[in-house]
Amino acid sequence: MYGADLTEIHDLIHESRGKDYGAEARELTRRVLRLRPNASSLLDVACGTGAHLRHFAGFFDRVAGIELSEPMVHAARRALPDVPVHVGDMRAFDLDARFDVVTCMFGSIGYATTEAELHAVLASFARHLTAKGVVAVDPWWFPETYLDGHVSADVTTAAGRTVARVSHSTREGTACRMDVHYVVADARGGARHFTETHRISLFTREAYETAFRAAGLAVEYIPGPHSGRGLFLGVAP
Repeated sequence: MYGADLTEIHDLIHESRGKDYGAEARELTRRVLRLRPNASSLLDVACGTGAHLRHFAGFFDRVAGIELSEPMVHAARRALPDVPVHVGDMRAFDLDARFDVVTCMFGSIGYATTEAELHAVLASFARHLTAKGVVAVDPWWFPETYLDGHVSADVTTAAGRTVARVSHSTREGTACRMDVHYVVADARGGARHFTETHRISLFTREAYETAFRAAGLAVEYIPGPHSGRGLFLGVAP
């Protein structure tokens, strides 16, 4: 789970790597509105610091977020004081509310550790949909598209602070283990180093589609978006 150290630099490092939260939110909204033209409410699950949510707030009348990491919840609440951001686990949550759209971005659904948990996640999403609502999931990599042993490195400087990120990812059974090292330096505090380890499931496309259908959602997979991971869209009856 993302800690306070990473929360502080999360958006900076990923935006420096070329991630455009605004463009992703606009494109996803365009696709969703084709399926549900009158959609006016959205729930972003595993919303992190609210980087996508702040853009969704400009496209929908009512938005909310839910996130397991409390440091990220606090960051999202600071950034979006008028948006409800809840602490919760995507595998089992109940907000006593329904939305026209439920999103799960940035491969976060891969933190479900088994196919049974994947089914629980999609069932939770479906419970929070209005009739003909849409679930949009940016998946993690499939087993055949995952690059075992992948190394990534980036350095960025902004507002007097330099951040370096180096990651190594390796396959562990039906998941990948990603070890990430960060060095953060500024004039006042000097340099500090911390690490994070993430285990992210490599579900097959068929496993995702089965979980969507088990939740009662008609599912479509769109290859290409989100750095090649693609996009799943599920529509409720």
